Amino acid sequence: MSYSSLYDALIDLEKNKQLIRIKTEVDPYLEMAAIHLRVNEMQGPALWFENIKGTKFTAVSNLFGTYERAKFLFRETFYKTEWLIKAFKNPFEVLQHPLKSLKYLPFAINTIPRKKTSNILNNTCQISDLPLIHHWPKDGGAFVTLPQVYSEDVTKPGIWNSNLGMYRIQLTGNDYILNKEIGLHYQLHRGIGIHQQLAIQNHQPFKVSIFVGGPPAHTLAAVMPLPEGLTELMFAGLLANRRFRYTYHNGYCISTDADFVITGTVIPDTLKPEGPFGDHLGYYSLIHPYPVLQVDKVYHQKNAIWPFTVVGRPPQEDSIFGKIIHELTGWAAQKEIYGLKDLYAVDEAGVHPLLLATGSERYTPYLDNLQPSEIITIAHHILGTGQLSLAKYLFITAEYKEKVPSCYDVKNYIQYILERIDLETDVHFYTNTPHDTLDYSGTELNKGSKLVLAAYGNKKRVLSHKIDENIASLKTFFNPAVIMPGVLILQGNPFVTYEKTQIEIKSFEKEIQEKNINLSGFPMIVIVDDSAYVSKHINNWLWITFTRSNPANDVYGLNEQIKFHHFSMSNLIIDARIKPHHAPVLEKDPEVEKKVDKLFSKGGELYEYFKNTKV
Repeated sequence: MSYSSLYDALIDLEKNKQLIRIKTEVDPYLEMAAIHLRVNEMQGPALWFENIKGTKFTAVSNLFGTYERAKFLFRETFYKTEWLIKAFKNPFEVLQHPLKSLKYLPFAINTIPRKKTSNILNNTCQISDLPLIHHWPKDGGAFVTLPQVYSEDVTKPGIWNSNLGMYRIQLTGNDYILNKEIGLHYQLHRGIGIHQQLAIQNHQPFKVSIFVGGPPAHTLAAVMPLPEGLTELMFAGLLANRRFRYTYHNGYCISTDADFVITGTVIPDTLKPEGPFGDHLGYYSLIHPYPVLQVDKVYHQKNAIWPFTVVGRPPQEDSIFGKIIHELTGWAAQKEIYGLKDLYAVDEAGVHPLLLATGSERYTPYLDNLQPSEIITIAHHILGTGQLSLAKYLFITAEYKEKVPSCYDVKNYIQYILERIDLETDVHFYTNTPHDTLDYSGTELNKGSKLVLAAYGNKKRVLSHKIDENIASLKTFFNPAVIMPGVLILQGNPFVTYEKTQIEIKSFEKEIQEKNINLSGFPMIVIVDDSAYVSKHINNWLWITFTRSNPANDVYGLNEQIKFHHFSMSNLIIDARIKPHHAPVLEKDPEVEKKVDKLFSKGGELYEYFKNTKV
């Protein structure tokens, strides 16, 4: 089904029992976010908040809260869109399937944006009139969490050279002048940065429009990783089965299907503190200087609906975006990166911190000496491709005799790597590299390191899953646990300094030697603050291990050596304890949680729906 508005989509979901209206007055300060988080965790319906304190507007969340619901919203356009994207990337697809091409050709007209002669968003308001949703207790203010931020190339103005991205927008707080200024946060490898640079170089005002709402396809389009030169508006029209409608007013592009449009100009040579904000790695992104948008107008539809989401420790609603995008375009990486067969950015580890890949190994089939060759080349290509370049840990392998588990089968895939990796030759560090802005494991913003772990060939070891009495007696690092065969978790005292950690590692190594402990079955050892918690579930291990470590600083080795600048070891040690420079972990407000309990208790609006559901 195609939708011309967000309202149409909500009514359709309601008819199909996938949406609940909440008529009780709710507070945009923490309460709405708390309700959303609980419902999302229980895989519940979309939520239409009809009575929000301090605003006349209604709001919806959890719209894409389950994979099934997201696919339901695009049930008539998803596979057509997937095929046409493939045809665009590979024109031979058209020649190979001429009948399908003719069938889908009328659908392709939706890629062409349609200019309207008038702006039907005739209503205006102030920023302070909007649902000012404050998501986490330490957030710096209210944020827009599902914005579609539109910008253009000032040297080639117009819709065909535009960028539509989902960049965090801070509406209130800090030093922003209410109703006049808002914060514009964007990270590395974002198209808007290129547009701003061009505006600066050409001494032109940088005008930005922020669309909120509209057909659900528009929201998804804003997070699509499309190449430069291909506007997201084409994809928005395709998935919506409705050409993207727009007009211009006072030099600003206006999406006439959006529920709200905020227009403004980036103030030249001005940065203001933005944040903190509870982000999708499960920590707060801290206060940093970012561009400021001087607000021109806030337009809205007559009965506008404000969509929002809440991000936090993954998986959350935004994880569904990643799954949908991978299904639509995941094959494209294999086309672009020759030899790549499978790729997965592990959502439970925060996406960029951990990437798993399977490639080909065809360089030297005539040699008996099996070692990673082609997969190293593929790893370089991965780390030089768009947002994949932000990956921090990259595990990569290729099939030899035994089939490689799917990258989505994280546990078995990692075990496959650990059985085969040669820790003396196939551990490759990249230091002082670009780093995901939201990842505070590095010691500077946007800066960190990378580690490639490559494995190929026959099994080199039998992985252990048992803790003997010698391992249990360890004192430098203690409380041992096993999360999977080959991975030993040990608890350490709280991190103090890197110098202190070096001493601890040497003491640990000395203990092992004196007690003659055999750790050959545990090629990976992870030091944590709470081994019981980390070993409780693989998701805990993935999240803590890969979000709380920066390879160059936090990876050590037993029997480590450096030869010709290459780091080798017998066992890989990752120190995943919290460091002083790490960002705070997101924690809910207990008082707000008690308040929200009422909605889920007998007599509350959500009681009947969830009375038999357990978290």
